[in-house]
Amino acid sequence: MKLTNLIETDQTSQHHEAFLADVVNGLSTEQKSISAKYFYDDIGSELFQKISQHHDYYPTKTEFSILENISNLLPTIINDAEIDIIELGAGDGHKSELIINGFINAKRKVNFYPIDISEKAMQLLGDNLSINENLHIHGVVADYLHGLAHLKAISNNKKLVLFLGSNIGNFNKEQTDQFLTMLCNALNNDDYVLMGFDLKKDPAILNKAYNDDAGLTKAFNLNLLTRINRELGGDIDITQFMHYGFYNPYRSTMESYLISLAEQTITLKAANQTFHFKHLESIHLEYSHKFTPSGITKLAEHNGFEITQLFSDEKDYFIDALFHKIVHKDMYD
Repeated sequence: MKLTNLIETDQTSQHHEAFLADVVNGLSTEQKSISAKYFYDDIGSELFQKISQHHDYYPTKTEFSILENISNLLPTIINDAEIDIIELGAGDGHKSELIINGFINAKRKVNFYPIDISEKAMQLLGDNLSINENLHIHGVVADYLHGLAHLKAISNNKKLVLFLGSNIGNFNKEQTDQFLTMLCNALNNDDYVLMGFDLKKDPAILNKAYNDDAGLTKAFNLNLLTRINRELGGDIDITQFMHYGFYNPYRSTMESYLISLAEQTITLKAANQTFHFKHLESIHLEYSHKFTPSGITKLAEHNGFEITQLFSDEKDYFIDALFHKIVHKDMYD
């Protein structure tokens, strides 16, 4: 697999500074918080791959079944001899391989461009993909915005962007609109996006999925504190925090927190600051929003796309939505 690293030394420094600033700001507010985007260092990426394979976590296997069912259908919708398939977030390659093989089986040439800030995650993905003479794999180590801009500059092929696993659910409404607008602007007219959405369902199913009996989600969340210790010079005692996740039906979200098990003070050497925690005080980590089919359609249309089709499973647990970027006629009226 060819690899292009767009994260230069100065960008690495900028990422470190942004991480430090976000942690300092987040721990200085009344409701302490740390952005979920910092989950995914190399250790976090590996832990999430284990979570996705656990029997309590339904989204991955449910989405996999949907992609199996539609892999041969997509080439009949996107009927080009050569296509660029771009995956935002490297994953482990098992879901993207289904889509890739659907196009290869239809005698199409596929250029696969996974984009991820973790080079290790990219290498793991490359190891899992099968070699084929009609498949060209070119990993791009970058954030999504820079990666998409790079690919738009080097290729005019029809594009199918994969944003799977309901990652869109981790954004709030403003962030969702910003991301979809950015994505739309990064694509050419007649390009497509296949995006995963976790649907509203029985809270018991949701709570079990985000509190797996192997403790993987707990380890995944606590790893964020380990990363702070390693990269920001923290002295956090990980054993003095617990993971807590629950479904909030009013917000239609799963919510994840770390809760302090004692009154304590932590220090960040990189910022030369201390932060006090009361007993049972929480750090908010993540919202995972759950959707409805009508809400998905409105979201697409509000941000420059049209829905080609919504693909769901037999239990209606999950939807993979095929977004299509088109030029609206009223733009030229």
